Amino acid sequence: MMEQRGRDPADTRDPRNQYPPELMRRFEMYFKPPTTTKPKVVRDVKADSIGNLVTVRGIVTRATEVKPMMAVATYTCDQCGAETYQPIQSPSFMPLVMCPSQECVTNKSGGRLYLQTRGSKFVKFQELRIQEHSDQVPVGNIPRSMSVYARGENTRLAQPGDHVAITGVFLPLLKTGFKQAVQGLLSETYLEAHSITLMNKTEDDELGNEELTEEELRSITDEGFYEKLAGSIAPEIYGHEDVKKALLLLLVGGVEQAPKGMKIRGNINICLMGDPGVAKSQLLSYIDRLAPRSQYTTGRGSSGVGLTAAVMRDPLTGEMTLEGGALVLADQGICCIDEFDKMADADRTAIHEVMEQQTISIAKAGIMTSLNARCSILAAANPAYGRYNPRKSIEQNIQLPAALLSRFDLLWLIQDKPDADADLRLAQHITYVHQHCRQPPTHFTPIDMKLMRRYIALCKKRQPVVPESLADYITAAYVEMRKEARVSKDTTFTSARTLLSILRLSTALARLRMMETVEKEDVNEAMRLMEMSKDSLQADKSSTTRTQRPADVIFSLVRELSTEGVTGRGGAGGVVRMAEAEQRCVSRGFTPAQFQEALEEYEELNVWQINQARSRITFV
Repeated sequence: MMEQRGRDPADTRDPRNQYPPELMRRFEMYFKPPTTTKPKVVRDVKADSIGNLVTVRGIVTRATEVKPMMAVATYTCDQCGAETYQPIQSPSFMPLVMCPSQECVTNKSGGRLYLQTRGSKFVKFQELRIQEHSDQVPVGNIPRSMSVYARGENTRLAQPGDHVAITGVFLPLLKTGFKQAVQGLLSETYLEAHSITLMNKTEDDELGNEELTEEELRSITDEGFYEKLAGSIAPEIYGHEDVKKALLLLLVGGVEQAPKGMKIRGNINICLMGDPGVAKSQLLSYIDRLAPRSQYTTGRGSSGVGLTAAVMRDPLTGEMTLEGGALVLADQGICCIDEFDKMADADRTAIHEVMEQQTISIAKAGIMTSLNARCSILAAANPAYGRYNPRKSIEQNIQLPAALLSRFDLLWLIQDKPDADADLRLAQHITYVHQHCRQPPTHFTPIDMKLMRRYIALCKKRQPVVPESLADYITAAYVEMRKEARVSKDTTFTSARTLLSILRLSTALARLRMMETVEKEDVNEAMRLMEMSKDSLQADKSSTTRTQRPADVIFSLVRELSTEGVTGRGGAGGVVRMAEAEQRCVSRGFTPAQFQEALEEYEELNVWQINQARSRITFV
């Protein structure tokens, strides 16, 4: 209105007083790369790419906040009230001072211009820093990195730790004024992003987030799918069936609970401890490749600051900022730590808070904050003496603090025992893999990585709950475990965290079956895994019981129950409740099927009798 006052409609307006096209534009235009273009490595983007559209692959190491960047500056004159527009093309600009409108020029009133932020146009701006993959680095070099400028809708597409392919125009960064004088003749380069695509970690394809088809779901969830999924984890590695099942549950994760300000983690932490040469590091690197978000570090090569967060000075603004470490980058993913026992004690304490509270609290250089680190930790370690020494106790062999061990849901001890048959099969397996670069043919075809990733992502959406009917069963089993730990001196540390571990493992199993409630079989399998992980620790102690058949051990357990004579459990007449006996046997690592076989076998031998309702066992 003020602009049109006293002006002839036929009068030609100054171009700076007209609406610039940038202000009126309601769309953004980006170039899409041709499908035939191959992504380049960061170090291959050289002078011939300047001004061209290039596609670069890498991992995002830094992403700044999204800030508004001025695209069109709008001024108003204090004398004539005319609006003046100044489109900005370069990184810096010189504000207009004198009003260029016809009225001010004719009257020579010398109107001054004032910047109006409400009338100006701002676009979203974010700076990313990408680094090349470690497998693309030539011998003896360190990884190169590159700055990427993202504008508009290309912002907030990638977080630190993501694997991306970015298409954009490679340009030199021109600086003016004082910065140019400081810079001299050198020029920085950057990539003007046009499209950002999230990639899978290993293959050269995009991150698959499409739904699974009915046929794919059927191929996964057919008979014995739990064993099939576990067998598809690192199929080239021989054996370790239970360890692979535990790793599968680690990938799926349990359900997180947050009752009124308190937080109970759902992530499962596993420690693999074993003799040299039992493929611990291979399992770790496979999980690192399979998980959509993961970080791989070693104990000696990482410090406490490198794992948590470091305070850095931001090169752009000059202020102190936090640079996230491995645990922060692996948020909502998995952090694999190899050579866990070689880590310095001061650095190892940095992990304590992450493993239970899932946060990292920092008070450094005036920055007081709490960072999220909701990651599962998969650690691999050697026993204290290099190899497991059977003559020493478990505590002397492990030599990790109890505060740390109780935070691991499962602690596996993988021993390398000489056994003629197993050694022969292992040797044949290794030589076959070495010759043909694939695993030997098995009774099932392993599920490929892409399909597993998508199925695990589907499982994670489920939130199964523990029904009321199972609560008593779980508590009774936990009390039984505590009792055993009190009786036997040489066991691992059992605390309330063990109970939470059983709940986490059973909810992960329910997720794997795509169910909304936890069933008794899930709890039994969770307790069997706990028992097997403890059993692996006491394998040398139970060498005498190892030779016994499962039926004989079950018989001795039921016999124990009858002699206990606890009211309601057993009595003077040697009567044992079926449910009590089954619970005792399952908590010791036997399956319900083995329990039923033992019952029938000893009933035929006329050692005990079972009533018609199959609820009581009476010794003859």
